[in-house]
Amino acid sequence: MNTNFKSVASASPSLTDWNMIQWIKAEKYVKKLRQRIFRANKLGQTRKVRKLQRLMLKSKANLLLSIRRVTQHNKGKRSAGVDGYKVVKPQQRVELYNTMMQKNIMLHRPKPAKRTYIEKKNGKLRPLGIPTIVDRVYQSMVKNALEPEWEASFEAISYGFRPKRSILDAAEDIWNKINSKSKKRWVFEGDFKGCFDNLNHGYILEQVSKFPAKTIISRWLKAGYVDNNVFNVTDAGTPQGGSISPLLANIALHGMEDALGIKYRSGVLHDKVDGRCGRSMVRYADDFVVFCETKEDAEKVYADLKPYLASRGLELSMDKTKITHIDEGFDFLGFNVRMYKSSTTRNGGKLLIKPSKNSVIKARVRIKEVFQECFGQRVLILIERLNEVIRGYGNLWRYSVASKELKSLDYYVRKLITNHLKVLHPKKSSKWRSERYFRKAKHGGNDRWILTCPVTEKQVIKFAWFKIKRFTKVYFKNSVDDSTLNKYWMERDIKEFDSTNVMHRIKLAKVQKYLCPLCKRSLRAEDEALEVDHKLERSSGGKDQYKNFQLVHVSCHIERHSK
Repeated sequence: MNTNFKSVASASPSLTDWNMIQWIKAEKYVKKLRQRIFRANKLGQTRKVRKLQRLMLKSKANLLLSIRRVTQHNKGKRSAGVDGYKVVKPQQRVELYNTMMQKNIMLHRPKPAKRTYIEKKNGKLRPLGIPTIVDRVYQSMVKNALEPEWEASFEAISYGFRPKRSILDAAEDIWNKINSKSKKRWVFEGDFKGCFDNLNHGYILEQVSKFPAKTIISRWLKAGYVDNNVFNVTDAGTPQGGSISPLLANIALHGMEDALGIKYRSGVLHDKVDGRCGRSMVRYADDFVVFCETKEDAEKVYADLKPYLASRGLELSMDKTKITHIDEGFDFLGFNVRMYKSSTTRNGGKLLIKPSKNSVIKARVRIKEVFQECFGQRVLILIERLNEVIRGYGNLWRYSVASKELKSLDYYVRKLITNHLKVLHPKKSSKWRSERYFRKAKHGGNDRWILTCPVTEKQVIKFAWFKIKRFTKVYFKNSVDDSTLNKYWMERDIKEFDSTNVMHRIKLAKVQKYLCPLCKRSLRAEDEALEVDHKLERSSGGKDQYKNFQLVHVSCHIERHSK
């Protein structure tokens, strides 16, 4: 295959072997093109931005990466749209690429999304639209062209559905804005009513009116959906489920700081603007909080937001929107934020961020579901499934004041493990069960009640092993598309990897210089799960030894064994 990705618009022979593609070259090309779009927009070079975006939309490297992301990396890779078409084998990806290379993205007519539902925290159902595979690939391509332009403009307080920004960044930003030294004590908690379902199409299209592929964006917005074999028209909203939808929602919601009169001086918040009391805010997608110095100012927030809401076709959900004092505390993104009385601080208060009660209850429910799903299964399967859940919550809560909650969850897990083993071996004594299934932790310590697989010696991890530490928030408007910050993001990725993985994975990553040995890409690649693989397979005499292990992407692991 011709892998000179610079000649993206030139004719090239058809692709014949998916496994022969030089992915590193493709990724470097797309990354560099994104950075050029970002820089051109920063410099106000509008014509250059459009030229580079057209180049991205025609790029075969962008097409290849989009097909791989949609059919190999994304969680819904095996979900079909209304046409029932799936792409699961390498040869099918080759056929899809060769077909799409012959078509013009500007002339594409999207099919309606397939409607499905998932349960929300409050018990209600959240509608999701599953686009067809082809539409998902095109959406990924358009996102690579459109996102860098807006990454150069998005507000620093926006954290939802943006590259390298997370819930933890939003939580740390809240702490920075209202810690004990701040005068902001009143909180306006806001939540848009059906945000993704009600966004004004006209406003979104106005914001992307100069984008080369604005026509296909308009078609996606108006493509409709099929629910129970019945077609439904979409006159408003961005369909949740497509990769382009979160970006379009962020574009529509951009500008809230201006609406509230929040301004900055060289990256530092300017507290006094037009005679108003100081305000600050944090937004994660459609959830946001505004911090004010007085209750009267907090009550004015809704009035100040009215023009902003009206132009976007939105309104606030009154049952979730309220004004509270920081001493009472508030829940945001699964955390509880509250100022506690303290005799050790100058103003007599200490701000603490803890896991909210609802999120702890949700964790207990999820843990119990794992035991129910593993009923009658081998202990190894239970350990692996439990470790996934524990690691997820542990890595999220370790950056908050969560010691008490983590210990209580360990006790809860231990209780369920005991009951599970009784059901698994009802005729055996408790002494037999403890001798067979419990060992001391491999990393040391005196705790000998660690559930251990008697065959593989794999152990369940504990919540208490996640040491509480401080999270380092992404700095102001730093973006992954800024070519001057490559070193910053590399160091941040390594630090995040080391803080969210177990020790044996960290050791393997350091030996591999944080690269996957199969594809030579970063282990911190977006949307990529990792697995420990044998360099020499056990069927060929390879042993379960550290020197025979390597840490690889799951998709690379699957490809290796499929060959």
